[in-house]
Amino acid sequence: MEENLNPFKIAQRQLDAAAEKLGLDPATHEFLRWPMKEITVTLPVRMDDGRTRIFRGFRVQYNTARGPAKGGIRWHPDETLDTVRALAAWMTWKTAVVDIPLGGGKGGVICNPKELSETEKERLARGYIRAVGQALGVTRDVPAPDVYTTPQIMAWMMDEYESLLGEHHPGVITGKPVPLGGSQGREDATARGGIYVVREAAQVLGISLEGATMAIQGFGNAGQYAALLGEEILGLRLVAASDSKGGVFNPSGIDARALVDYKQTHGVLQGFPQAEEITNEELLELDVTVLFPAALENVILKDNAGRLRCRILCELANGPTTPEADEILFDKGVFVLPDFLANAGGVTVSYFEQVQNTYNFYWELKDVHQRLDAKMTNAFHGVYEMSRREKLPMREAAYLVAVSRVAEACKLRGWV
Repeated sequence: MEENLNPFKIAQRQLDAAAEKLGLDPATHEFLRWPMKEITVTLPVRMDDGRTRIFRGFRVQYNTARGPAKGGIRWHPDETLDTVRALAAWMTWKTAVVDIPLGGGKGGVICNPKELSETEKERLARGYIRAVGQALGVTRDVPAPDVYTTPQIMAWMMDEYESLLGEHHPGVITGKPVPLGGSQGREDATARGGIYVVREAAQVLGISLEGATMAIQGFGNAGQYAALLGEEILGLRLVAASDSKGGVFNPSGIDARALVDYKQTHGVLQGFPQAEEITNEELLELDVTVLFPAALENVILKDNAGRLRCRILCELANGPTTPEADEILFDKGVFVLPDFLANAGGVTVSYFEQVQNTYNFYWELKDVHQRLDAKMTNAFHGVYEMSRREKLPMREAAYLVAVSRVAEACKLRGWV
């Protein structure tokens, strides 16, 4: 039977399994299966050559029982409404599993930002905010950067929103540049949070990470920082990394800083000296201690899950593993750190950014790191204890923790 790779169908299936184990009543279960609000917009953008191109965009507010919706905006040529729905659902569970007072949302625009100039990106960013701005706000919905969006794009979006309101509102967007109210520590937060939970996982598994190996599939922001921080904090040795064009491999080890510098200079990993080429598919099957999928969804499938040889799988990407692959990995003894736990460092520091914006008082970098460490460590052990008690894979345990918290909030509000 062929796998259904629709990310929203996968998100619903994962919720269904948790709802059954939690014994949720039918109304609560059905309510949590769907977004509370969806916005689809059409965006005319004047291009540099004078033409007008039409783009399609989305904003999904999945659930706001625990607080304002929170979630990034992705610019990708293959963006779909169902992908945004799934990501908004996962954001709902993500904010709940790390126990911060936010709900889940997500946004997207169907475009290829690699083909757009900086001025075209700015027009698209401002056009998106003009289209969805009425649904945003510090008490409604707070966007952030995601795939192919940047702090600069967030700055344009924040400025457009403030222009519409006629007053300063830095907390409406997170992931901003630090001079505009961004938080120290936001840039590497997703990877850093993942590194903290890998550390905790290794401790409970009795694995020494000093000198152990790691491979990273996807060498964007999260992947690059995972390489640097894995080496710096955990003593891991990078042996392979890949991007959309292919990857590089050296079993003796790759200097993380040198590889990051090469990627930032050349835009690709191919051609990096002292390493041989490797495909994304081959990288996933390397014999390493820690594997970081840090690209897009649906890369670990039932067809290749049986060939994975990592000990810890830390999902820095959203939705990289299908439910069928999950079952195979559990049977193989691979310890999976599920996406909405492993990559929750980003939204956690975004929450810290909102708090700092609200108080107009900003924290030192060491304070951000300490607070993030505490949040991620507590979240890991809450999920791990649920996993041990119920004898469940970590993903299912994380769902039980998160869904029970959101369901409780919905019931306390009298929604269901």
